[in-house]
Amino acid sequence: MESIFAVVDIYFVSKISINAIATVGLTETFMFIIYSLAIGLSAGTTALIARRTGEKDKKGASNVAVQAILLSAIVAIFVGVLGYIYAEDVLRLMGGDEELIREGVSYTRILLSFNIIIFLLYLLNAIFRGAGDAAIAMYSLIFANTINIILDPILIFGLGPIPELGIKGAAIATCIGRGFGVLLQLYILLKGSSAIKLIYNDIKLDLKVIFELVKLSIGGISQYIIATFSWIFLVRIVSQFGNTAVAGYTVAFRVIVFTILPSWGLANAVATLVGQNLGAGKPERAEKSAWIASFYNAIFLVSVSIIFWIFAPSIIGFFTDEAGVVLEGVKALRIITLGYIVFSYGMVLGNAFNGAGDTMTPTITNFIAFWLIEIPLAYFLAVTMGYGSEGVYASIAISEAFLALMLIYLFRRGKWKLKKI
Repeated sequence: MESIFAVVDIYFVSKISINAIATVGLTETFMFIIYSLAIGLSAGTTALIARRTGEKDKKGASNVAVQAILLSAIVAIFVGVLGYIYAEDVLRLMGGDEELIREGVSYTRILLSFNIIIFLLYLLNAIFRGAGDAAIAMYSLIFANTINIILDPILIFGLGPIPELGIKGAAIATCIGRGFGVLLQLYILLKGSSAIKLIYNDIKLDLKVIFELVKLSIGGISQYIIATFSWIFLVRIVSQFGNTAVAGYTVAFRVIVFTILPSWGLANAVATLVGQNLGAGKPERAEKSAWIASFYNAIFLVSVSIIFWIFAPSIIGFFTDEAGVVLEGVKALRIITLGYIVFSYGMVLGNAFNGAGDTMTPTITNFIAFWLIEIPLAYFLAVTMGYGSEGVYASIAISEAFLALMLIYLFRRGKWKLKKI
């Protein structure tokens, strides 16, 4: 459901211009820094709530939820102020030319300024997942996506008295859709329709819990920050080959995200199962759940990679009729998904470590795979060896495969079973 936001936006924005597609790509790549903060904090929240739920400590789980919401709000407001001020500089830093910046800065500024919606959406979903209520997270995102799908064409192209807002309309529609999703989540938490209920009298700072959240989340945030800066460097390298290359890569990446996020559903389920089973004193059951999910994830992603290899031109062509963009998107889609069979295991096992409260192991492996392998390899293949954007895409598949092999080895050693939180 979360990935549909990106797919819908790129579908409608692609009708505006190549610059509009590239703007979305550059902005979303930078937005991964914010996603990293939100997902990292969510990882710590899920681990703590899952552990308290496994221990049958409902009050403790609710207190973790309150502290996580307060902490994320403080961080998001600070980031939002900076985003509003430096939106143009963000696009310039990412390699956008002045024409692109003039056309797309409003999109970037709106998404960065209202990042608190993203923080809360991810965090509240993490709360539900940690308590075992993943279906509530799904329903709220269905609601949010429905609003976004309705508003996107209306605000982008105009309808009746509503003026045509262009790419700015896509940002507004996304924020409104996600905002309504957040309101629904808060309503459910306050009403007590889930395993966790927030009570007004309990909404106060608990520095001890916040410190534990920060300690756990630093590892989670670091994981995604490392991966995010790697993606930013990769886009920066791709931007050397022109806006068409960035646009093609953007479309392909959105399609890849759309297929990977169902796999993240399995990975998130494992984080919850590992945390709850460790809390209940059943480490062997926690391990078994991780291996089962990894196996089914591999079946799913291999099937997807075969479909992408065969139908890549049609899939990319659905989003744009620009021949250059389609050609670039097809190359990205086919090359990156070659590593899916191994990547499927790494995705699940990385979240299994997080669910156990061991967020540092995936952080270290991410650093090795993305900064010591992926970035240098991308530059070497793309620039030094002259393979262009194809070299960047190959480095992604290779580094993701190497990351998965490291995680498989470390997970088998089993030290994560001894983690106390």
